[in-house]
Amino acid sequence: MHDFRVLRDQVELLRGAMQRRGKLEALSSLIDRGVGLDVERRAMIQAVEERKAARNVNSQEVARRKKNKEDATDLITAGRALGEEIARLEGELATSEQELHAILLELPNITLEDVPEGDEAHNRIEKSWGTPREAAGCKPHWEIAGALGILDLERGAKISGSGFVVMRGLGARLTRSLMNYFIDVHTAEHGYEEVWVPIVVNRQTMIGTGQLPKFEDDMYGLQEEGLFLIPTAEVPVTNLYRDEMLDASSLPRGFVAYTPCFRREAGAAGKDTRGLLRLHEFDKVEIVKYTTPEQSPAEHERLTRNAETLLERLEIPYRRVLLAAGDTGNGSAKTWDLEAWAPGVGKWLEVSSCSTFTDYQARRANIRYRPAPGEKPRFIHTLNGSGLAFPRVIACILEQYQQDDGSVAVPTVLRPYLGTDVLR
Repeated sequence: MHDFRVLRDQVELLRGAMQRRGKLEALSSLIDRGVGLDVERRAMIQAVEERKAARNVNSQEVARRKKNKEDATDLITAGRALGEEIARLEGELATSEQELHAILLELPNITLEDVPEGDEAHNRIEKSWGTPREAAGCKPHWEIAGALGILDLERGAKISGSGFVVMRGLGARLTRSLMNYFIDVHTAEHGYEEVWVPIVVNRQTMIGTGQLPKFEDDMYGLQEEGLFLIPTAEVPVTNLYRDEMLDASSLPRGFVAYTPCFRREAGAAGKDTRGLLRLHEFDKVEIVKYTTPEQSPAEHERLTRNAETLLERLEIPYRRVLLAAGDTGNGSAKTWDLEAWAPGVGKWLEVSSCSTFTDYQARRANIRYRPAPGEKPRFIHTLNGSGLAFPRVIACILEQYQQDDGSVAVPTVLRPYLGTDVLR
């Protein structure tokens, strides 16, 4: 969410940012309406202040006349009229501010200067790690997993529908091993605090991280309760300190959480729907950071490296991609996608998006800190990334580590967690 003042002092910057995202045409009328509402809002605030001042003068004169036993009927009538006008103006002001607030909730974040302009065709590969295995002769993960009996797509679809899967035996154990390994690394080595959070949240929590109001149709909701299944642990974890003031000495601060995640839109585009590539429910470890604006760029790089470290230790080739403005999520100011190589499907699969939201989410969730005693509070910066998402990591492991006899070697770092060095 943006400050009211962006529509007054930085409206051309805002228009330019929407142009970079390729959304200016769609949002131009909304921005114009916001600019007009801000002008109206300031005019009404001034009118209310002027009438309150006049009412105060009137009240003082009424008191003086009464003290001197003079008639004050005309002033009392005028005072009542002023009160009614103030009430009317304040009602109009509240309505105007509500509409303006709704507009600000709809407008995407302003991307940082180093984010390329344009759509996904302008995404930039900034780094590559590892040697991708040749795709020729490699089976896709669903064939490997089916032969090993660790992935049951048919029964997942039977009990829940398409986009849901059942992991069995060593497949279930592999999923649990990834959770334990990822959390152990993030807590013991990277300094994140582990939290276990609800997977059902209220509307204000979803607004706080930007899923609502714009993307409500993509969410699984519990309508009678007014609750939602989370699309990512980012939602409850970022909202842990909603409407709170933090001590500057506690920043930067990191959290890690495992949750199942629910996304209604998965597979809606009709692509990458086979196997584990695009699911309605999936498991993920999420890393989230609170930081000051000054620390934010360095913490974004550190968070991204924390996610990359896991891929390197799993020995899965990957690349870091800087998303162009038009491919960057609405709330993000800059996003690095980590794409792991899956030779069986011959594709680079996104397994983590590491984003900085600057103060966009913190304004929505009202999370602030005081830089020093007596100083004016400021909004924190929030950052998050998958560390990592399980289904595509499992797909990459099965395809990258498949062997000629149909078995799959287990990455060295997972062997103590899984209790075996090969899946047969």
